[in-house]
Amino acid sequence: MIVIAGALLGALIGGVTARRRKGNAADMAQYAAGFGICFALLGLIVTIAIDKMLM
Repeated sequence: MIVIAGALLGALIGGVTARRRKGNAADMAQYAAGFGICFALLGLIVTIAIDKMLM
């Protein structure tokens, strides 16, 4: 659940960042994908850490 939320939040932040920097649609898509992947990986690390702490 944290991974999906991180991916969606990252995509949203990436799209807004590209729009703020006056990027075109391809720039927004690339930023959204990059940020989405990054935040999903961070969410995965957090999920694994929480799982290890609870066991």
